[in-house]
Amino acid sequence: MEDKKFDLNSIIGFLLIGLILFWMVYMNQEEVEEASPNEATQTEQVEKQETDSLPSSAADLGSDSSNEVANDSIANLLAQQKLGSFALSELLSKEFEEDFTYIENEFLMLKVSHYGGQIVEAKLKQHDNYLGDPILIAKEGNSKFNIELKTRDGRTLQTKDLYFVPDLKLEGDKQVLTMRLKAEEDKYLEYRYVIHPDDHMLDFGLRSQGLNTILSGESEALLTWQIKSLRHAKSISYENQHSEIIFQYDGGKDDYTNQRERTEETGEKVDWVAYRQHFFSAILLTDSPFKSGKFISENLVQDKQVDTVYTKKYTSEIQLQLKGGEFAEQMNFYYGPTDIKILSTYDRGLDKVVPLGWGIFGWINKYVLIPFFGFLLKFIPSYGLAIVVMTITVRLILSPVTYKSYLSQAKMKVLRPEITQINEKYKDNAMKKQQETMKLYSKTGVSPLSGCIPALLQIPIFYALFRFFPSAFDLRQKGFLWADDLSSYDVIFEWDAYIPLISWAYGNHVSLFPILASIAIFGYMQMTTGQNMQQMQQPGMPNMKVIMYIMPFGMLIFFNNYASGLSLYYFISNLITIGIMLVIKKVIIDEDKILAKIEANKKKPKKKKGRFARKMQEIMEQAEEQKKLREKEQKKKK
Repeated sequence: MEDKKFDLNSIIGFLLIGLILFWMVYMNQEEVEEASPNEATQTEQVEKQETDSLPSSAADLGSDSSNEVANDSIANLLAQQKLGSFALSELLSKEFEEDFTYIENEFLMLKVSHYGGQIVEAKLKQHDNYLGDPILIAKEGNSKFNIELKTRDGRTLQTKDLYFVPDLKLEGDKQVLTMRLKAEEDKYLEYRYVIHPDDHMLDFGLRSQGLNTILSGESEALLTWQIKSLRHAKSISYENQHSEIIFQYDGGKDDYTNQRERTEETGEKVDWVAYRQHFFSAILLTDSPFKSGKFISENLVQDKQVDTVYTKKYTSEIQLQLKGGEFAEQMNFYYGPTDIKILSTYDRGLDKVVPLGWGIFGWINKYVLIPFFGFLLKFIPSYGLAIVVMTITVRLILSPVTYKSYLSQAKMKVLRPEITQINEKYKDNAMKKQQETMKLYSKTGVSPLSGCIPALLQIPIFYALFRFFPSAFDLRQKGFLWADDLSSYDVIFEWDAYIPLISWAYGNHVSLFPILASIAIFGYMQMTTGQNMQQMQQPGMPNMKVIMYIMPFGMLIFFNNYASGLSLYYFISNLITIGIMLVIKKVIIDEDKILAKIEANKKKPKKKKGRFARKMQEIMEQAEEQKKLREKEQKKKK
């Protein structure tokens, strides 16, 4: 058995532990004795501690108050450095939790920003876009209304960045929103919006008080009104074609921007400016004409496959006149349909916003077609049927003109054999051939222009109708047969993939009404042009056979993205015209009688030629003599 060794380290360890335990017991007894005073002593100590702590809390409160004062002072200083005399507006912005105020009536809901005091969203409650969402003429982020303020201390401030204090109240059945940009309590710039029930137009007053001591003293201030026009229609390219700026200036004149990438127009004494977004418009009007304005339109649709949100960016830069250093303007805003029935009620020339065509074309639309179409809608519930009835009526009214045109063509047909003989006889002498042809026309009493003049007489009506359908607000979202919207293209087949050239020129869909209209036009041209094809193929004349095929094809491409109501009109119009011409040809016109009359005219004594005819005859004879002389000289040289 191994002997146990004495471990000195263990003994030292136990001794140290024992000493530590002994020390802890001893110290604990002393703390108990010191910690057992009477209750009075404990109460005094507690009260003393609480009393001692009071001055510390009071000091903390004083410190917080001082910090608040310091923070306010710093805020005042920063606002003063940033905005100068308008520093108060920066401070007032912290007292309001909301950044917007809403005003509305049965037609409109307007969102007014406290920053800038401007309308940043205009929603039409009773109208939807092609997706079924409410129409937004202006939307937050795409609209700006700003006045540039130049102050005496050299600052240039923009109202769109400054805080306006709102005050909304009712005055009878009107909502009145006052927005004030304050320099002091009695010095401010004020916008006053008044929205009436059942109205798309609201009053807008702009005035200032006490700013003549703050502003720089210049007599003019720049007002900038800008909107990026949102897409509302199925075809963004078609909508974009009918979106532009229109403004009235100089006592009633009107002008507009065109469809280029960027257009800039100017005007003096401006009464109003309208941002037309095809079927909807935003208009700024003034009671006292603006001194001048610059109007800029920028096309935002570079690629209709990609740019699908906005159509155009509109900007107006208007010079406001200050009176005694103060603003005093009474204006109006209009947010609503580009509907001539609504716009005409204001008696301020706003019917010019609707593109009915210039001169006689606009007159025909305004005083004939629009009232007549409205009359038809009172009795015909279908807008498509109303178009059909209007088309039939127009064609029947023009049927005498169609008769004159076809009669002229029938006479030319009867003369065709003789004209062919002349062409063969003088095929190497164009001047002589022309002279003999004119003699034949004069002898038989037939004029080739007699068929052109009736066609020219129809142009004003046709062009007026071409302008009527894209502008007819009543057709918007009204369906007929397979077309769900007569103001846009109809679709019988569509695809998503982009096909080079085809998608660019034709689109990603097939419309049936343009196809039917193209077929009808081809049939009409076959009846009119085809029967005189041979006679018209003269040197220098266009190839009518080629034109007969190109025109319907061009219409097929062109109208594929146009309003289906317009294609419906052309389809019905050409069908009716073909029917009328068939009746004229089969029932009314007798070619044997026409031939007999022509032969009788040949036997009549020649009438004395008119001054113009004599002059033309002399010119042609002189040209013929000069030609003969040149030919003789050439022979001598040989």
